[in-house]
Amino acid sequence: MADIVIGLASSHSPQLSSGVEWWEDHAERDRGNPALLGKDGEFHTYQQLLAGADPSVLDELTPEVWQAKHDRVQAAVEELARRLTKARVDVLLVVGDDQREIFRDEGIPVFGFFLGDELIDVAPDAEHRKKIAKGIQAAYWARHGERPTAHATSAALTRHIVEVLTDADFDVLTFTKQGRDTTLGHAFTFPRYRLAVPPTTPIIPVFLNTYIPPNVPSAERCYRLGQVIARAVRSWPEDLRVGVVASGGLSHFVVDEVLDRRVLDALVSGEPEPLTTLPRRLMRSGTSEILNWVAAAGALEGLRASVVDYVPGYRSPAGTGTGMAFVHWA
Repeated sequence: MADIVIGLASSHSPQLSSGVEWWEDHAERDRGNPALLGKDGEFHTYQQLLAGADPSVLDELTPEVWQAKHDRVQAAVEELARRLTKARVDVLLVVGDDQREIFRDEGIPVFGFFLGDELIDVAPDAEHRKKIAKGIQAAYWARHGERPTAHATSAALTRHIVEVLTDADFDVLTFTKQGRDTTLGHAFTFPRYRLAVPPTTPIIPVFLNTYIPPNVPSAERCYRLGQVIARAVRSWPEDLRVGVVASGGLSHFVVDEVLDRRVLDALVSGEPEPLTTLPRRLMRSGTSEILNWVAAAGALEGLRASVVDYVPGYRSPAGTGTGMAFVHWA
């Protein structure tokens, strides 16, 4: 019988992997972003956020503070990688969101599963890179191989999970062929490149549409999805050690420490209610990736969560940045 033996959750922001010298570049993109999701659940311009910002945020923007935070998040990622290696998993279930990387306008599923044996990640070509901010490019090593790279997947176990989900009245999309000019998204490649998942260890991507309205699932629905996935894994007859990773989050592109700590406290307590009642108005833009963590928490019921670190990565006087968090279940 398969068993879930470890869970991890990690932010995957470019701010995490680009190097502290690029944090100002990320902040400059925020200044030009006309739709920054505020703590009130409404979208604002940078200038609107700046007008109401807490002046104490300025204390978070010194080179010394940035370097210390950068060092902490690197140490946290390394610790997650160490624990995952120690767990010796046979397959890794990765809960993440696709941002028009695999799925395009032809169809964006609420929940998607791949019933094949490998997916390819492909870095943008030179022409496309000209349109991409240098700070994001600096983090490409954490999301793309140097050349088109195959990532092994587990078709048989994935099919079984889909069958159990269907029996539980979940409507999911399945596909067996990767579209031309698409790439496996950064949510799913990050564990391979930053959490030291061996190339021989297959992953099961669980595609959640957290990012692209209107068909974004509720937090309650995501949690129940995770519960059913766990039931499916444990009903698989083959002896497998399975890991679960939630990729992305927490709050961004405006740091919301209150929201982030609500999520982390709920994970540690094991209480689902603070997670399943997260309001839809806050689960938008980058902050929506919290739903990946909610689904993972559902799958990891019965294991105990601990926070490896939480680093509010402020990068501008308006309070923009990323709530970078790292959690372990055992």
